[in-house]
Amino acid sequence: MLISYTVPRDGTCGLWLLLGLLTWISCDTAHAEDGNVDMADHFLTVAVEGDPQRVDRALGEIERNWQPSLVPMAIETALYSGSPRANARLFAMLSQAMGKPASADLNEAYAWLWNQAIEPYGDYATFKANLYGRIDRRFDRYFRGRQDSARIRLDEIRWGGVLQDGIPPLRDPEMVKAKEAIYLADDHIVFGIVVNGDARAYPKRILAWHEMFTDTIGGVPIAGVYCTLCGTVIPYHTRVGDREFELGTSGFLYRSNKLMYDKATQSLWSTERGEPVLGPLVDQGISLPYEGVVTTNWGEWRRRHPDTLVLSIDTGYRRDYGEGVAYANYFATDELMFNTPFNDQRLANKREVLALRFAGAPGEQLAIDTEFLADNPLYTNKIGRQKFLVLTDTSGANRVYDPGDVLFENYDQDSTLVDRDGNRWLLEEEYLSGPQGDRLERLPYHRAFWFGWLAAYPDTQLIQ
Repeated sequence: MLISYTVPRDGTCGLWLLLGLLTWISCDTAHAEDGNVDMADHFLTVAVEGDPQRVDRALGEIERNWQPSLVPMAIETALYSGSPRANARLFAMLSQAMGKPASADLNEAYAWLWNQAIEPYGDYATFKANLYGRIDRRFDRYFRGRQDSARIRLDEIRWGGVLQDGIPPLRDPEMVKAKEAIYLADDHIVFGIVVNGDARAYPKRILAWHEMFTDTIGGVPIAGVYCTLCGTVIPYHTRVGDREFELGTSGFLYRSNKLMYDKATQSLWSTERGEPVLGPLVDQGISLPYEGVVTTNWGEWRRRHPDTLVLSIDTGYRRDYGEGVAYANYFATDELMFNTPFNDQRLANKREVLALRFAGAPGEQLAIDTEFLADNPLYTNKIGRQKFLVLTDTSGANRVYDPGDVLFENYDQDSTLVDRDGNRWLLEEEYLSGPQGDRLERLPYHRAFWFGWLAAYPDTQLIQ
């Protein structure tokens, strides 16, 4: 998620890049002239109105009616108000609620809020629709009339600073043969996917600028979603039964995890779960199946899959696709752009984990430290009823399979395994091939930053 604004330390909290977009807002902002305007409209006046007198009157109404349920709107208003004077009064109210001084770093206020059982005031979804619909009219539909459908806290849905599909997905991108990908060096990171024998490589250096691709791999329509902030690439099937979903980048985040949207209903979807979390598709039993994705280097992927196709650097967009350019500063530190409710110190925020959730273990999730797996290249365990086998090769790439009742004793960290009976098995990417034609199928898996996986699944188990 590329951020086009910052939250200044001095508390002014303006959206500098978007001031031009917001200048037209005041002409249709509801004002508290008759004393009957909803509290949400008073906050909207403070957030976007340019008339100091109207802002003062709105703040006065907020102060006279202050209650903890107003905290979510107060924080969001402070984010977008360009008035230090107005924000000083908002911070005073937030301090009252928090029982301590509210810092100009509104992440602290958010962290406090998310650890409280506070029900937002009135129709909070309509406030968000009115506020964000003035930035991108399509945002209005995400929220308006949808408060009761929310399966995540609305105050944890934060705008990432871009418009809908402002980070443009690559739709049916051009792919080239391995020998034509002369822009790639052997040590460049790629995300490898194989579906029905069709091998594809999506270089991180390109995908980080687009955060999503839609493609057909092995005859299966796929949306590959890359949440750069949480370090996750997940290739979702977009056809479920007789329904097909066209997904895009919503511009919003939940706990620093990218939220997708579908074009037909403008429902918001969880990236980590592949499920709708706000809008008319909620509670329809929709959960997108997904494929395993191998995070490795180009040289290793090309060696294993010489017939692979790879994303062309001619995407139709002008970007600096140099290795390590996109998000260089973000990836270089353990700091977050957007905080979460949790502060778990078992692993560094951006330590990579292998993230596992299976149909055979509903309600259970597991994170395995990739450094632990590097030291244990042949690792077996189970979640619920689901046994699993993790193989880690010499490049550090992980692959996950269902071992069934087979017990493996040796893996050469390339393509050969030996079971306890001395039988030799071959790694075929989508399955393990046994001596009698037996097949052990691949399970879905992906990597994630520890903080991002924990934010989506707070009760996850961790192996380190």
